Amino acid sequence: MAMARLLVKAALLLTIVLSLHVATAEKSNSNASKGPPPKKPKMTRKEQKIEAREKAVKFANMKAAGQDQVSMTKEAAELRSYELRNKKKKGLLKRREVSLAQVLFPGASPEEYSDHEPVPAFVDLVESKKTQLPFEYYDLPTCPEPAEKIQKRFRQRRNLGSRLMGFKLQMAPYNFPAKVDKECTPLCVVEVGGKKLKWLRKLVDRQYRVHLTLDQLPVLMRSKELNYAVRGYPVGFKAPPSYTGLKEDEFYLYNHLKFTITYREEPSEFEGIRITGFDVHPVSITHEFGKGKVELETNLEAANNKDDWSTCTKGESPVNEPETYLALRTGSAGESMRILYSYEVTWQQSDIPWADRWDVYLVGSPDDEIHYFAIVNSLMIVVFLTGAVATIMIRTLRKDIAGYNELQTLEEAQEETGWKLVHGDVFRPPQSHPMLLSVLVGTGAQIGTAFFATLLASMLRMLNPIKKGQALTAVIVLYVLCGGVGGYVSSRLYKFCDAKSWKRCTIATAMGFPGLIVGMFMVLNVFLTFVGAATAVSFVTIFLVFLLWAGVSTPLVFVGSYFGYRAEKVSVPTKTNQIARFIPELPYYAAPPTSIFLAGLLPFGSVCIELFFIMSALWLHQLYYIMGFLMAVLLILVATCAQVAVVMCYLQLCVEDHRWWWKSFLNCASSGFYLFLYSLWFLSSKLELVGVLPVVIYLTYMSMISIAFGLMCGTVGYLSCFWFTQKIYGAVKVD
Repeated sequence: MAMARLLVKAALLLTIVLSLHVATAEKSNSNASKGPPPKKPKMTRKEQKIEAREKAVKFANMKAAGQDQVSMTKEAAELRSYELRNKKKKGLLKRREVSLAQVLFPGASPEEYSDHEPVPAFVDLVESKKTQLPFEYYDLPTCPEPAEKIQKRFRQRRNLGSRLMGFKLQMAPYNFPAKVDKECTPLCVVEVGGKKLKWLRKLVDRQYRVHLTLDQLPVLMRSKELNYAVRGYPVGFKAPPSYTGLKEDEFYLYNHLKFTITYREEPSEFEGIRITGFDVHPVSITHEFGKGKVELETNLEAANNKDDWSTCTKGESPVNEPETYLALRTGSAGESMRILYSYEVTWQQSDIPWADRWDVYLVGSPDDEIHYFAIVNSLMIVVFLTGAVATIMIRTLRKDIAGYNELQTLEEAQEETGWKLVHGDVFRPPQSHPMLLSVLVGTGAQIGTAFFATLLASMLRMLNPIKKGQALTAVIVLYVLCGGVGGYVSSRLYKFCDAKSWKRCTIATAMGFPGLIVGMFMVLNVFLTFVGAATAVSFVTIFLVFLLWAGVSTPLVFVGSYFGYRAEKVSVPTKTNQIARFIPELPYYAAPPTSIFLAGLLPFGSVCIELFFIMSALWLHQLYYIMGFLMAVLLILVATCAQVAVVMCYLQLCVEDHRWWWKSFLNCASSGFYLFLYSLWFLSSKLELVGVLPVVIYLTYMSMISIAFGLMCGTVGYLSCFWFTQKIYGAVKVD
């Protein structure tokens, strides 16, 4: 009996221990489940293909069902992310997907706002694709700038590029407390008449758009029904006589703005809210008070009492109705019109992550596959030229060199033919304008080095496009710092030409190209100042550019020239005859201008497709951020220029023409002429500029770009030919 009791107690004790063990295990498992989830096993290539195929079918069905890509819904965000999957790459060769926020704005971090905290909004330039003449927001007859100061964390120091481009950080007149909805709120009353009213009508006619930013997000106009999203909102709109019944076009002003701000709130991840969208819907409305139309006063005492509003009552929102449009015209007696500006704000919560908020801004932009096609097209040209150069170098040149050396060894009295015949004149310095050639080559080397350094800095995420004017500042500063390169190259070449005016050459290198560009810009700046454009540069900015030029660039050019003249003269493998050899009649393909225009076509053709995207970013206000593609195109351009120059130089030497110095430069420099012709085609087919001054602005800036492009290509061609002639004449035996 005692034994039975002992066994029962042991069984109870064992049961208690096992239950405690199970409870402990369950607790540990539950704690483990709260930890990070285990990593998924890496999928095989076959599984990745199956998943990609399933995603393609899924999103194709969504598009067929009419799913838009611009709204802030989860389905639209997924479709946007899938369509922009190729854009979410860090570089040209990396396959790892990241957010567009990391690609567009490296180093940018999200801002969190607490409830009721004021979120500052800033105004950008008022721009139009029809004029390319931007104006400041507060140049318009609108509400005055608020007196409050910009908070320190949002303050940005104005750089040189932003000053040249006319960007200035200014507070918007609207108030956006976090998560605080606002019904129709009066802002100010502005009286407009005379020239100001005519100018406002002209802005509407030329399709000017107002640009605002909130939390670094540009304001968007988007339509779910039409599946589009554009930055900024128009100043107003124009109605034809067929719509209004009048004798001429009527212009209407958007004076009421409906703002919709979407945000994400995730207390487990961060405090406060993160803004993920900033939309606007403009409305044109003639505000009324009371039961009838009461004349607006110049203050807001009557307007602040919303009970007296008949066009903006509580619980209702103004809409665009033809009967209530605000027409931009004076009164019946010619008096000035009074405009009441108002706005309303709606805050909406969304599940879209902060990192994906930039996806919608690239919907409808050219796909990256076109960039790949452009690079493939350029690579095909390079492969073709490489085959031609390889044929010349491996087959023709090797055969020529072997034949020349064999004749020299056997001492046969046979007359020399071909390119060896001009060995005594091929390194004869150019007889016409050696200083000008030296200055052009040195300037091209400085431009090319600065452009390469700028692209390298962009690829290394050292430049942030969200900071206005930073890229232009980098180009200018790097060009100034590369002054030593220009001075060194020009001095080495000028010393080889046995010229004596080295001071004049150095000064021309330091002042030639910058003086030309600054002179063109100063003439243009007079007209910009006259029309009051935002891009008109002040005297202070011009003085800063002059200090960079005189205090940094010019001394560096002299330093580079000092080391260039101190260095030994460039050695060549053959001696130069005292009397120049007679040049026979040249075939058409080796004689200018035919040779120049034929040679410049290939370098330009290697970049013409990518050039369309660059021009669209410059003049159509599109986003261009894939610097890896641009670096690849630059390397392809350099290879194409070098190979074209070598082939043309070889053909020229074979017909016994030793004057390759200027021709090697001009053969590739003519690509700048083709670039200018391309800009004329772009002007006539893609731009709809109105007026003479916008066309002058466009042609002036494209002339500057074409000159810089031509100098860079010409320098690559010249240096390649110099290297080529040294190599081939150093490989043959001559007396």
